[in-house]
Amino acid sequence: MRRLGLRTRVTAAFAVGALLLAASMALVSYELTRRSLIDERERTALRAAYFDAAVVRAGLDTDTPDVVEVLRSLDTGGGRRPVLHLDGEWYARTADPGTTTAIPVDLRRAVASGEPAVQRVRVDGQPALVVGVPLSATATYFEVNSLRELEQTFQVLALALTTVAIMVAGSGAALGWYATRHGLRPLTAVADAAEKIAAGDFTARLDPATDPDLTRLSSSFNQMVDQLANRIERDRRFAADVSHELRSPLQTLAAAASVLARRREHQDERTATAAGLVAEEIDRFQRLVNDLIDLARSDQPAHRGAVDVVALARDACHALDLPASLVHLASDAPATWRVERRRIAQILTNLLDNAVTYGGGPASVRLSRDGDAGVIEVEDDGPGVPVEDRRAIFDRFVRGRAAHTRGAGDGTGLGLALVAQHAAAHRGHATVTDRPGGGARFRVTLPESLQ
Repeated sequence: MRRLGLRTRVTAAFAVGALLLAASMALVSYELTRRSLIDERERTALRAAYFDAAVVRAGLDTDTPDVVEVLRSLDTGGGRRPVLHLDGEWYARTADPGTTTAIPVDLRRAVASGEPAVQRVRVDGQPALVVGVPLSATATYFEVNSLRELEQTFQVLALALTTVAIMVAGSGAALGWYATRHGLRPLTAVADAAEKIAAGDFTARLDPATDPDLTRLSSSFNQMVDQLANRIERDRRFAADVSHELRSPLQTLAAAASVLARRREHQDERTATAAGLVAEEIDRFQRLVNDLIDLARSDQPAHRGAVDVVALARDACHALDLPASLVHLASDAPATWRVERRRIAQILTNLLDNAVTYGGGPASVRLSRDGDAGVIEVEDDGPGVPVEDRRAIFDRFVRGRAAHTRGAGDGTGLGLALVAQHAAAHRGHATVTDRPGGGARFRVTLPESLQ
């Protein structure tokens, strides 16, 4: 499972924290408000029930009391329903058997024993508060108060608090995203500088004055880049100097080998064979020195310009006696790219030479696009490249595909390394995969070449 990024984790933490805080505050607020409203409603119901009970007691304290008329004289509104239990009989203002059956038995017993009591019940599926008041040994008064409006208030309050909690969580996520965006901005600058350095731009630096808290990081990073650039420059100069120094003795050896080759008919068979092998090795050595010089120069960033890549690919095919019909341009890709002509020419030449030498010849050269990136693909009909060798094949001083497939070949082993170096100079990369029809497919991606 892929781990979430730092910004996502921090944003989620802010959101969860804000949600937990808002939910806790909402629950506390809801519970406090609920208890306060219920207590206030109970106190109001008790006061009203005691007042109505006093009215009923006075109405019954006559010689011939009219119980129904006494109950009708109460001003209870639509939210309270009075019920009287007198001499074992139930009396109400209207016929409503559901009201009397809703009064719990335990409440009746408590009130009949002479103790006022209160209990919350449900009547016809609606919440209600029953208040019982003893009037005499044979009479008890009950008042059923509807709590429907109070329950609706609780529902509205819960909905409002839930909405607020969700809004607070969203605000927390937005705050977390904003905080991480600004908090990680220095790291973004470090990443951008590192990408430029990886692409060969060793002039990239961090500004120590951007953030006082990151001055040490910026200074250490810049110092590291300086040391790295100096070391790479020393290595590049060493390789270039050695290569240039080798050119003179190699030219002398090549001249001597050519003299031996011209006098082949005057040599015996063993001497002629030995002279031929020496000439071949000198030729390979010269090409190795030339590749080393190119590698020493390839670490610099590419100098881009408008280049007709289609014409360049056809010229590379012509130089190797290959048909120009191998070159195919995708319908959505332009023929002119913003690249460095010399580097792209060498990429095409080396990939085609690799296909001829190790892949049984190229099958096609495809020029396409991937967003703003130009893509060069060279396919061959050879035995392909083993999966375990696909990364090392572009490394320096790897003897190329011959080391892994046929065990022979006359390449220097630096051709594909130069392809990778020239691609990196364009902030791109080179890969190799299987060709669907058999063989290998070499792919070079060049970002920002189709802008």
